[in-house]
This record gives sequence, C-alpha cells and structure tokens, in this order.
Amino acid sequence: MVSNTSHQHLGITLLLQHFGWRWVGLFVTDDDDGEHFLQVLEPLLSLSEICLAFTERISNNGHTNSISEAIGLLSNIYEPLTDTKVNVIILYGESFAIPLLTIRLFWGNPNYKENTSLMKVWVVTAQTDFVASHFFGDFDFEYFHGAISFKSHSYELLQFQKFLQSIKPPGKHGDGFFKDFWEQAFDCTFPNTLEPRDGPDTCTGQERLESLPESVFQMRMTGHSYTIYNALYAVGHALQLIYSSGARQRLMRGRGRAELHDVQPWQVHAFLQDIVFNNSAGETISFNKNRGMGARLEITNLVTFPNKSFRSVNIGRVDPNSIKGKEFLIHDEMIVWPRRFNKSLPISLCNDKCKPGTQKRKREGEDFCCYDCFQCPEGKITNQEDMENCIPCPDAEYPSLEHDRCMPRSLSFLSYQEPLGITLSAIAFSYSLITSLVLVVFIKHKNTPIVKANNRDITFALLVSLLLCFLCSLLFIGQPRKVTCFIQQSAFSLVFSVAVSCVLAKTITVVVAFMATKPGSHLRKWVGKRLTTSVVLSCSLMEAAICAVWLATSPPFPDLDTRSLTREIIARCNEGSVFLFYTALGYMGLLSLMSLTVAFLARNLPDSFNEAKFITFSMVVFCSVWLSFIPTYLSTKGKYMVAVEIFSILASSAGLLACIFSPKCYIILLRPDLNNRNQLIRRKNN
Repeated sequence: MVSNTSHQHLGITLLLQHFGWRWVGLFVTDDDDGEHFLQVLEPLLSLSEICLAFTERISNNGHTNSISEAIGLLSNIYEPLTDTKVNVIILYGESFAIPLLTIRLFWGNPNYKENTSLMKVWVVTAQTDFVASHFFGDFDFEYFHGAISFKSHSYELLQFQKFLQSIKPPGKHGDGFFKDFWEQAFDCTFPNTLEPRDGPDTCTGQERLESLPESVFQMRMTGHSYTIYNALYAVGHALQLIYSSGARQRLMRGRGRAELHDVQPWQVHAFLQDIVFNNSAGETISFNKNRGMGARLEITNLVTFPNKSFRSVNIGRVDPNSIKGKEFLIHDEMIVWPRRFNKSLPISLCNDKCKPGTQKRKREGEDFCCYDCFQCPEGKITNQEDMENCIPCPDAEYPSLEHDRCMPRSLSFLSYQEPLGITLSAIAFSYSLITSLVLVVFIKHKNTPIVKANNRDITFALLVSLLLCFLCSLLFIGQPRKVTCFIQQSAFSLVFSVAVSCVLAKTITVVVAFMATKPGSHLRKWVGKRLTTSVVLSCSLMEAAICAVWLATSPPFPDLDTRSLTREIIARCNEGSVFLFYTALGYMGLLSLMSLTVAFLARNLPDSFNEAKFITFSMVVFCSVWLSFIPTYLSTKGKYMVAVEIFSILASSAGLLACIFSPKCYIILLRPDLNNRNQLIRRKNN
C-alpha cells in the first residue's frame, strides 16, 4: 500500500540533480533494509554524476557495550558532519533513526550548538517520521531545520477531523498502546488504583487531540494514516468479494456455511488483486501489475520553531506515473533552508564548479566528482559551468579573452581608408609621378649623348616598366576581388621581369660594347638594337609563358584565411597553383641574380659608357630588398604581409630608378655642359 522504495530512489536522485548537489553524505540503519537501500541508490547516483562523500551506518541499538565503542560511534558520525564541503546528507531509517542519531551525536558532544558546520540539509526518506520521533524523548530538532522529507501522498478524508475530535481517553481497562500514547502526548498519568494520586500531572479525561502541537500530533491526514486507511478498506472490499455468491461457493467447496474466521490470510491475496474502489476522498484505489499502489510521493520541508515544535510544509511531489519530464515538481521559492545558509541555496560539491572558459580534469585517485579546472586552450571556449571539453568557435568567430563566449571576427585586408593603405598609395603615386617626369625629361632630351648612350629604346622601356611596377602595387590594396586576384601576381611578375630584363640588356650592352672596341673583335656585329631587343624579348616571353600557364590551369582567386589570426578573418588572394607561383618568382629572381652578376663583372669599365657602376649599385639595392623581403614576409600575418610585399615592390623599383637615372637627370638638368660628345671623350682620355 505504501510507495515503492524505488520511487524514493528516483525522487532523491532528481532532487539532488535539481539543486546541483554532487557531493553528499549518507546515513543508513545498520540492517538489511539499510543495506538494500544503499545498494540500489549508489548506482543511480553514480549514473547521475553524484558521489557519496561518506556512508555511515546507524546501529539499531540505543546503547553501547563499552566506552571505546561509544567513542568510535561518535567519531564515525560526528567527524563526517564537520566536513564543510558536504552540506547535504541523506538519512534512511525507521522513525527511531533520528533520535538514535541525535543521542549519539548531539548528546555525546555538549558543545555541538557552537558548531554551525553541523547544520546540514537533511534529505529524509518516507520511512522516517519526525512526529513519531517526538515520543522517543524531548529532543531539540533545530539542526533538522530546513530538512526535506519524502512522504506518501494523502488526501483529506470526509469526517476525518470530526473523528479525531471525538476520540476520548481510554477507560480503566483501555488499550495499552492508546493509554501510553495519551500519557506521552499530554504529559500526564492516568490514576492508578493501587497508587492513587492527584495533581497537575494526572490525566483528567478532558484533553483534546486538537490542542496538541503539530510536532506531537497532526490533526490532518498524513501519508502513513492515508495508506492505513486505504489498506483497511482494500481488505474490506476483498472480504466482501469473497463473500459474494461465486466466491463463497469456491471457499466452501462442499463444507458447511463459511464463517469470517474461516478465511485465511493467503486466501485474501487473490481477491485483493482484482479490487477497484473509490475512497471517500474521491481517489480510485487499485493494484498495478506488480501488486502495488501509491506511486506518488509528496515532498515536504521541515520548519522548526524556538519552542522546539516544528511543521512540515508541502513543497512538491514525485510521480513516476506522470508524463516524461513531469515526474518531479518542486517549488523552490517555498523552501526554508537551514539558518546557516542565510536563505541562499546551499552548495554541496567536492570543489567549486568550473566557470565558463575552463574545463574539468579529473584528479587522479579520487572520485569523479572531485576535479580541477584548467583554462581552455587558444581558439576554444566553454560557455557553461563544469564542461568536460572545450569547443572550438565557428570560423566566423573567435574566443573572448576569458574563453567563455565566441565573438564575431572582423574581416581584415589592407584598405585604402586606413593610414597604412593611404601611405603606401601615396608613395606609389608619388614614385609613378617621378618616373613619368623622368620619362618626359628623357624624351625631351632624347637626342643628347647621355640619353643616346647604351640604347635609349631600352632606357625608355625600363622607365615604362618601372612606372608599371609602381602602379601594379596598387592592385594589392583594397579587398581582394576576383579580377584583382587574377591579375595582381602575374602583372607584378611580368612587369618586373621586363624591368630586370632591360637592366640585364643594358649591362650586356655595356660589356659587349667595351669588348667590341678591341682590335679584331668579332662582337661588333652584336652592338646595336638587335642584341638588346633579343635579350628583353626572350627573358620577358619566358616569364609571360609561365604566367600564361599559371592563369590557364590554376589561377589565383579570392580566399578567406581563418587560421592565421585569432580575432580576424584575413581576406587574401589564394595563389592557386603554389608550384607555378614560386616558379614565376624564382625565374624573376634568377634574372635578378644574372643582372647582378654581369653588372658586378662590368663595374670597372670606363665611365664614358656612363652605366656600369650605376647598374651594379642598383642591382645590389634590388637584390638586397628582395632578400630581406623573404624572412620579413614569412614572419608577418594578415594585411601586414601585403604591406611588406607592396613596400618591397616600391623599394626595389625606387632603387632602380634612383641608382640608374638620378645621375643622368643630374647631368641633363643641372650640368648640361657635360651632356656633349667632347666631354665624354675627354673623360674617357682622362
């Protein structure tokens, strides 16, 4: 008739989960019932990630055989209670469990009231009745204030209050149990004919149960009373069924008339299974397939008062027959917690919860409820408490500084609106303007000896290619688009190859022209436009062929880099074929090394040719810039990689422009007296 013990296991587990209590203690009676309760509850708690900090057994005996045994019992109970991490304790046992625990703990320690750490949240099973515990002695239940109890459900029955009010004290030969109850409840004694006495302690017979406090006697229908009431009526209905016509014939089996005392208890069992009736509270009573009933449990909260009385307040229920997710209901706002916790929710954990931004890591050799917290690694977060694993943020987001949330990442590229982009753009336009002015000056003075020296067509081609070099750097600024990504690297490689080819052609021209002046030289036929044109076209066409294959097979395209930087997404141009990209750059580097080598060998040729030393120095600057570019480029990320590449383009182009053309511009514009054939011949003779 009472609730199945498994329902209490479910209720306790759901209660602990609801309040987040993961580190709890357990007191059970030292008998078969206590052992069975422990064996069933412990696996359920483990599956719910709840650990038992300690498990202590309470002996059924109210006395001990020796002082050492008493001290041992006291330490086994008292010491676990002083653990400040364990603030929730489960208590399983019959009604005598509370007074036995109180005697051994509190009475054995006269200073217990000074130790506030003993104030715990007691989770008490339905087998324990605080009201019944009153009759074991005059106990102070202050330390059970705020306890949460499971009770069998009950409904108020019609006329039940009038029935209790009508109860009178027993007569001289009344029931012994009723007499003991009356004397203990009203703290009086019935007159004894052998030892008659009068006084305030004598039961007068005018006592009324409704005058008793709730901590002594409850006038309302309790769970225990309700199950007894239903049990009596169930047996009554079963007996009525037995004495129906068909059942009576089965019982008599040829014997005489069946009397009530002829019915054996085992004969009632079969009829109990089939009964269905409505009690006076309107509840339908029947047995399920497991021959049980009363699955629902009430959850109550114990509130104590200074006069040593207490009251149980209904705060929720456990009903396994409810729909999934509704088996457990509790009203948090109605709960009164032990005074030690200052009206706040008690915490019962082995250690503090891991905050968002950290992850759990189990401690070696300890229960899984005890763990340490470690900061999430770079790029990962935890957004809830006690997460076991950090999770990565989506590609479009990055972890906050505390690693507790993901934040949107900004798109990063070298923009025309930011100071760095404006500065590089201004430098590119400035050098383009200077190159254009130099080109205009050379065109205007194209018939002067210093312009005509060393093939003026190659000089013009070099100036045009340098102008395009300055302008192509602008393709790297701004958000990468399909068109800009398609042409930027190939345009840069091609115009630089033309520029370096022109420098190589000018250097070869200087060498060939000097060697052709020697008597009997066969190189005179190579002096002229044919050699320089061949060098420029052959070198440039090779680079153009590489770029054409690159663009035709695997061209560059806009891409987003989400890994290089944490807080930004880099908008960049993906090179497409990495092999062809490095082939194009490698070929340009080969041309540069060839130009540097030839210029270095020709550095000591006579100054009348006006090119050798300047070309050598310009190629040293050019190669130095690009050798420095490689480690700098690899050590930077994001838009600064693009800025380094643009700077290298501008610096190397400016080096060629300054080293080769500034001396000539100086003569053309500031020393025109030196820009004639006689001066060149005189300088040669000197």
